Parts: sequence; C-alpha cells; structure tokens
Amino acid sequence: MVKLRLKRCGRKQAIYRIVAIDVRSRREGRDLRKVGFYDPIKNKIYLNVPAILYFLEKGAQPTGTVHDISKKAGVFTELHFNQ
Repeated sequence: MVKLRLKRCGRKQAIYRIVAIDVRSRREGRDLRKVGFYDPIKNKIYLNVPAILYFLEKGAQPTGTVHDISKKAGVFTELHFNQ
C-alpha cells in the first residue's frame, strides 16, 4: 500500500517534502516519487497536483497532515471534478 506522507529535509529548520512512499518503509526511506514541498516556518506549499491525483486514484492514502495541506490547496475538489 502506498501513502502520501511528509519526509523531513531540513537539518536545523523543519522543511518537508511530500512523497509517495510504501507503507512498510520508514519516514526517511526511499520514496516512489516526490509530489510536493512544505515549509511550515515560511508557510510555503508547492504541490504537483497531477502526481497527487494520480496516486490518490490508484488508492494511496494521505496522512493527516498531508490531507490537511492538500485540502487547503484544493486538491480534493479537483479529484471530484475528474470522476
């Protein structure tokens, strides 16, 4: 099963990549694809919406934080329009 989760990148400051990753791998493990970027300090979000929609249509489950970030960006409204 694939999940959309955060992967920490920053050493001193918390900066995260949003990745599609297998459930059995750890948080810093090898990801299937990078689908976004999140900086909570500067409150910047970049999402590759077509890639996120692709993984959601294939059955990927977003974690709670990724779900909230995607909801703010309006990804789920685009998912409903495509169906």
